[in-house]
Amino acid sequence: MKNYIQENKKRFIDELIELLKIPSISADSNYSEQTFKTAEEVKNSLIAAGADNAEVCQTAGYPIVYADKIIDANLPTVLVYGHYDVQPADPINLWDSPPFEPVIKATELHPEGAIFARGACDDKGQMYMHVKAFETMIQTNSLPCNVKFMIEGEEEVGSENLGTFVKNNKEKLKADVILISDTGIIANDVPSITTGLRGLSYLEVEVTGPNRDLHSGLYGGTVANPINVLSKMIASLTDENNHITIPGFYDKVEELSATERAEMAKAPISDETYINSLDIAAVEGEKGYSSLERVSIRPTLDVNGIWGGYTGEGAKTVLPSKAYAKISMRLVPHQISDEITELFSKHFESIAPKSVKVKVTPHHGGTPYVTPIDFAGYKAAKSAMAETFGIDPIPVRSGGSIPIVALFEEELGLKSVLMGFGLDSDAIHSPNEHYGIFNYIKGIETIPLFYKYFTEEFKN
Repeated sequence: MKNYIQENKKRFIDELIELLKIPSISADSNYSEQTFKTAEEVKNSLIAAGADNAEVCQTAGYPIVYADKIIDANLPTVLVYGHYDVQPADPINLWDSPPFEPVIKATELHPEGAIFARGACDDKGQMYMHVKAFETMIQTNSLPCNVKFMIEGEEEVGSENLGTFVKNNKEKLKADVILISDTGIIANDVPSITTGLRGLSYLEVEVTGPNRDLHSGLYGGTVANPINVLSKMIASLTDENNHITIPGFYDKVEELSATERAEMAKAPISDETYINSLDIAAVEGEKGYSSLERVSIRPTLDVNGIWGGYTGEGAKTVLPSKAYAKISMRLVPHQISDEITELFSKHFESIAPKSVKVKVTPHHGGTPYVTPIDFAGYKAAKSAMAETFGIDPIPVRSGGSIPIVALFEEELGLKSVLMGFGLDSDAIHSPNEHYGIFNYIKGIETIPLFYKYFTEEFKN
């Protein structure tokens, strides 16, 4: 297999680059046509790789690409999940090269080169590793078990229609494990497997003051400014210890034991890791927890966007009628997204002064998830990564969210293996997103070994 991968390495890279050129931005309807086109391209790539059946399954939103290769009903089945949609590229002016004109450049962490483009790591590059790994197994006659693919186009907007698809297609999606590469590793010489994901509650708030924008000289000082009010309300959501002040917010938060926290501390990640890579003077977060704990086992509240009034060139002395903010809360095991959304809404409305009106609009959420390290899927991933990296991977919990993972277990009764190959420095969701050539090829080398070891674990 390794020879086949090396012989076709350039083509594997070139094909990914072509896929990255399509701006499949699910959050922006202006890119609807390109997003539908991407689904067709993914389907065609799966057929070319060797799938017996591949189809674009329509939903109420963007379609889901399904494909399979069933070689023996008595063998286990791996269900691969990924997504072909990408985040908006804004702010465009902060990109060093156009986000949908991929370029390969060497970096300190990627001396072999990295592909710079929106979606390079999240998740087109990681999803496409599975397509090329599948092709490699087909072409080298080494596919040891059955495989199914479910690649969606709405992950970046909350997977709104995937849940319905899963519930309506349980027989089609019947499998023994779900394999996902939408996470990362600690470093290229320190492999890791994600064993936990935080949940999510994402919402938008609107604060309204006067019935129109006002002249700030004639009305300032006697009429509430919604931006000022919103800023104070947001500031009150955390205290001096960066502890979230919403009543009931921490009621269901699991406190890890000292032993578990000590195991987490073995990961080679320190405050300096963040300080050096992000060019900041210091880290900041909830008092009493390390940086690694803050981004994995502790819940958070962050403002993702805030706007109102005049933001154009020059000056306009306006007292705005409205102010807005988008707020996300990352949740940990036992916290329930709908409950947290309700707690936030009630609290935010209760702290608003009488001078303004408040509207809270929930967008989407997700349930936290923890993968056990003693089941066949994790053991197979550990063996596969140990073989290709030459060192055992470290189990880590991620600060990110993949909302659909908990639904997979609830509806399909399947556990997920989160075997990703990206790096924290790959700038997903940010300008200059990129994905290392090393990581892309390493994923293609490792995924077939997962199939091999999972089949062996299944037979045992």
